Amino acid sequence: MDTVIYHNPKCSKSRATLALLREHGIEPEIVEYLKAPPDAFTLAEILRRLGIGPRDLIRKRESAYRERNLSDPGLDDSALIAAMVADPILIERPIVLHGGRARVGRPPESVLEIL
Repeated sequence: MDTVIYHNPKCSKSRATLALLREHGIEPEIVEYLKAPPDAFTLAEILRRLGIGPRDLIRKRESAYRERNLSDPGLDDSALIAAMVADPILIERPIVLHGGRARVGRPPESVLEIL
């Protein structure tokens, strides 16, 4: 079964999640999403698999969040997804996909639920 991690090597939680997967004998496909961000369709599918909406996956402490005025309650899901695609630093990390399911690795051990 294929496993994918949307990974930022500069993030300690992302590195810990990758290490945890490897400790469990899983060598995932690594997507460095800041270099190769998901497109809107893929991000919408990830959100579906996570069972959350875009507001739940946006990193609200990033300057891009304030600069883009993403706290505006009038923004719909497609506008939020478009913002994350355009500025992938806004996407919470890491995200692990496995077996049709997904988890955000915060804390890293949460990904064990889908393995």
